[in-house]
Amino acid sequence: MSANGFTTCLWFDGQAEAAADYYLSVFKDGKLGRLARYPEGTGQAGEVMTVEFEINGQQFLGLNGGPQFTFSEAVSFMIHCDEESESDYYYDTLTKDGGQESACGWVKDKFGVSWQVIPPGAIEVLTDADPGRAARATAAMMKMKKLDVAELRRAADDVPA
Repeated sequence: MSANGFTTCLWFDGQAEAAADYYLSVFKDGKLGRLARYPEGTGQAGEVMTVEFEINGQQFLGLNGGPQFTFSEAVSFMIHCDEESESDYYYDTLTKDGGQESACGWVKDKFGVSWQVIPPGAIEVLTDADPGRAARATAAMMKMKKLDVAELRRAADDVPA
């Protein structure tokens, strides 16, 4: 058995099209795909049922499935950034208009989807081969909302701020 790729299905309560438009405005490397509407006889005839979109090569399907299920932090998307300005952009943009900061670089966007914004150098200092350095960096991260790599490095080096 082989898999021909993966598509992440995001369940919304009537906001799938708005969410797709939002994500395509946030992530510049994206495109809108097919849109399907509920057929006659469903009680939602003509309303958007699904919308396909792609961001950074990842396929998504927004499904307007109703209020039964909501997003939680149990699933999140990691954004690995190449530049500090890029991580600032994603962190700030995703927390605007009803989004929320969380801990350790996690944010929730205005639709409740969780993201981890990873600035350059963060993973390296948090997974340092020296267990003491990694532990000090991790302890510092646990006190942060937005990740500050310079502070993580100071903590790893055991240098007071």
